[in-house]
Amino acid sequence: MCGIVGYIGYREAYPVVIKGLQRLEYRGYDSAGVALYDGEDIRLSKTKGKVADLDAKARKEIALQGTLGIGHTRWATHGEPNDVNSHPHYSNSGDLVIIHNGIIENYEPLRRELIKRGYTFTSDTDTEVLINLIEDVKKNHELKLGKAVQIALNQVHGAYAIVVFDKTKPNEIVVAKLGSPLAIGIGEDEFFVASDASPFIEYTNNAIYLEDEEMAILRRGKEVKIRKIKDDSLVDPYVQELQLNLEQIEKGGYDHFMLKEIYEQPQAIRDTYRGRLRVDEGIIKMAGMEDNLEKFLNADRIIIAACGTSWHAGLVAEYIFEDMARIPVEVEYASEFRYRNPIITERDVLIVISQSGETADTLAAIKLAKEKGAFVFGVCNVVGSSIAREAHAGAYTHAGPEIGVASTKAFTTQITVLTLMALKLAMAKGTVSRTQLQQYLAEMEAVPAKVEECLKIDHHVKHVASLYEKAPNCLYLGRGYNFPVALEGALKLKEISYIHAEGYPAAEMKHGPIALIDEQMPVVIIATKYGHYDKVVSNIQEIKSRKGKIIAVVMEGDTTVKELADHVIEIPETTEALSPLLTTIPLQLLSYHIAVMRGCNVDQPRNLAKSVTVE
Repeated sequence: MCGIVGYIGYREAYPVVIKGLQRLEYRGYDSAGVALYDGEDIRLSKTKGKVADLDAKARKEIALQGTLGIGHTRWATHGEPNDVNSHPHYSNSGDLVIIHNGIIENYEPLRRELIKRGYTFTSDTDTEVLINLIEDVKKNHELKLGKAVQIALNQVHGAYAIVVFDKTKPNEIVVAKLGSPLAIGIGEDEFFVASDASPFIEYTNNAIYLEDEEMAILRRGKEVKIRKIKDDSLVDPYVQELQLNLEQIEKGGYDHFMLKEIYEQPQAIRDTYRGRLRVDEGIIKMAGMEDNLEKFLNADRIIIAACGTSWHAGLVAEYIFEDMARIPVEVEYASEFRYRNPIITERDVLIVISQSGETADTLAAIKLAKEKGAFVFGVCNVVGSSIAREAHAGAYTHAGPEIGVASTKAFTTQITVLTLMALKLAMAKGTVSRTQLQQYLAEMEAVPAKVEECLKIDHHVKHVASLYEKAPNCLYLGRGYNFPVALEGALKLKEISYIHAEGYPAAEMKHGPIALIDEQMPVVIIATKYGHYDKVVSNIQEIKSRKGKIIAVVMEGDTTVKELADHVIEIPETTEALSPLLTTIPLQLLSYHIAVMRGCNVDQPRNLAKSVTVE
C-alpha cells in the first residue's frame, strides 16, 4: 500500500523520484521520504505528510544532486506516521538504505535477536529491522549486497517489495518482490523501479514485472540479472512494452482524478466491451470464457471473492449469473473466505475481482481455491498484475489507470465484464432465448450513451449535495440488482466525505434502520421502475411519514415517486439487469460534491490506500 520509486542512470535522480512519488501518492500519503547518493554520501530527507511537504523540506535541507535515488510514500503499518517512521531507513552503519512496501510478520523476533548482537533502532518499523538484518548477513558472511539481500529475505515471513542500495558500491540497486507489486523500467544506460509503471512512462515503454520471490540486480551498463530468492536460479527477464500513456495518468483539466474518472466511464465501458460485444452477429467473444467454457458448464456453483467496491460488483454479478445463467452463486469477502475453512471442490468455479490485481486477501483466496482443485477466473484492470498471473484464466477490464482512491470506473467496468460473462454462459446453456440475448446485447451497447446522459445532470446532483453537506448520517436503500448499488453508494460517501452512511436492502429498513429516520436523516433510495417498484414506493411512504428527507434515483418518466420524494434524480430507462451501470453514476457524483463542499481530500481520503497489498 506504499509507493516505491527508484532510479539509477545518467539523469539527475531527484526530479524523477519526486515526480514519481506524486504519481504514486494514491498508494499512501501519510508520510514520504527520499534518499540520494551524490557521489560522496547519502542525502536523506523525510517527513510526515504529503509528497508536497517532502519536496518543500528536501529543497531546504539537502543538496538535490546525484544520479542514484530512491523515494517512498507511506501508508503506515508499523509505527504511527511521523518523520522517524517514514522511509527510507538506514542500517546502523549508515551504508545501506532501504524502502519497503509490505509487512515483515516476524520482525519482532528478528529485532530482539539483532538487539542482542548490538544493533539499535530509532523507529517502530519492521523495515528498519529488515535493513539491519541485511547488513548483519552482509557483514558476518562478507557478502556482496545482492547475496546478503537474498539470504536475509529467506529468513523473513510476510510480504514485501524492496529497493536497497549500498553507498560503498553505488553502481547498483537491488530490488525484490513477494506479494507487493514491483516494476522495472528499462532505458538506455538507466533503470527505473516503481510500484507501477506510472512514474517512468515518460522515459521508457519497456518494463519488467518481477514475479513473487524474485530479486533483480540493476547495474548501469549491464543487463538486468534476475534470480529466484529461494534457490538462486537465474530467470530470463521478460521485457514487455507498456500500453500506458502519460495523458491517462494526468488530471486533464479536472479538479480531481475522481471526477475525471467518473466522466471517463462511458469510454471505459466501451473499451471494456469493444471486440467482445458483437451486436450485429448476436454473439459475445471472450477468449478466457471460450477456452474454459466446459469448466463453467460443469460447475456446481460459482463463488465470487473480492473486497470493497469489487465485492459490490460481485453482488451485482450474483443477480446476473443466477438470473441469466441459472447457476448458484455465492459472494464472499476474500478476507473472510480464506480464514473460515470454506468447502471448495473441483466442481467449483472461483471468480476473483480486483481493480489492482494485487489485493492480498484476494490473492490468498486464489491460492486456497487452487489447492482445493477449483478453477479460478480473474477479473482485474491491471495487465500483468499478480491476479492476472495466478488465475487459471481471466478477463481484463479496460478502465485505464484509476488514480482516485475511491473506485468509480473500476466498478462499472467490472460489472460490464461480469455481465458479458453471464451472457456468454447463458448462451452456452440455452437459458436465454436468441431474442432475449439480442435485446441484452443491443441495450448493453447503448449503455455508454446513457451514462453520458446521467453525467449531464451533474449540476442538479451538485445542488442536492449542497443541501446535505453537513448531514452526520445517511441511509441508502435499494432492491434486487440495485441493493449492491446502495451499498456502493454508502461506501463512496463514507470513504471520501467521512459522513457515516449505511446501505440496506429496502425491505430491511423496517427491521432496524427505520428507528434512525427523522427530519435530520437523508435517505437515498434507488427506485427504478423494475424490480418490486411498488414495494419501494411503500418504503418511500414509510420514510415520508417519519419526516425523513428522500433523495430518489428514478427512471425518466416516473411520476409516482416524484410526488413523494424531496429530490428526484432521473436516469435514462434501461433493463433491470443493466440498471446498476446507470444508477451508480448519480451516487458517485453526490458523494464527490459533498466531499468537495466539506473540504475533504477527494483523491486521497484519510487512512485509505488504493491498492491493499497487505492483510
